[in-house]
Amino acid sequence: MQPHDFWQEIFPAGQFPTGGGHDGFYPAALPDGRQILLPIRPLGDGEHALASLIVNQASFAVLDALVETLVEKLRPFQADVIAGLPTLGLTLASAVARRLGHGRYVPLGTSRKFWYDEALSVPLSSITTPGQAKRLYVDPRMLPLLQGRRVVLIDDVISSGRSIRAGLSLLDGIGVRPVATAAAMLQSERWRDDPETPYRGWTDTVLGCFATPILNKGADGRWYRPA
Repeated sequence: MQPHDFWQEIFPAGQFPTGGGHDGFYPAALPDGRQILLPIRPLGDGEHALASLIVNQASFAVLDALVETLVEKLRPFQADVIAGLPTLGLTLASAVARRLGHGRYVPLGTSRKFWYDEALSVPLSSITTPGQAKRLYVDPRMLPLLQGRRVVLIDDVISSGRSIRAGLSLLDGIGVRPVATAAAMLQSERWRDDPETPYRGWTDTVLGCFATPILNKGADGRWYRPA
């Protein structure tokens, strides 16, 4: 596949085998079995790799499928408001909020407006932007929409967990603990094990459209799921 061909099509269930080695792409399966092909990104050690998803480069058909999957998973939580994490989580959060029938959503941000309060921010780092010092902010004007409400926090991908933990810490600082946290892809299980947890129990209500593992490089040069 060409780089621009990824995340553009939804394939029937079982069209691509999930067992054995993978070369160039990894077939992720939605709950109904339909598949989305994800490019494989080797990590710095050359021996491990991750499947990649960039939702704002996905076709509308793929984005709609991800949104519908999350909406069905989130309905039982009866969210009052959806909050989104920058940058790519905002694409998903906005669409999920609309599909749930909400009139708006609350975007968290990394761009500090002059009326922001530095006390309403936390440090933010991401596995895809290493070494970039940022802060995550909530607009003070949005507090009435969040406090005392049933909030769902959405990101595009949960991988190392740094971004989602920052969002949870920021919300916890204003007295908000989301009833659920959601993402299109749960990329490996590393986010479960980090000791820098914002609070106990946050992993119990994490939802995703699909999960992908850390892949191991085989002797044949292909990528394999852990045994």
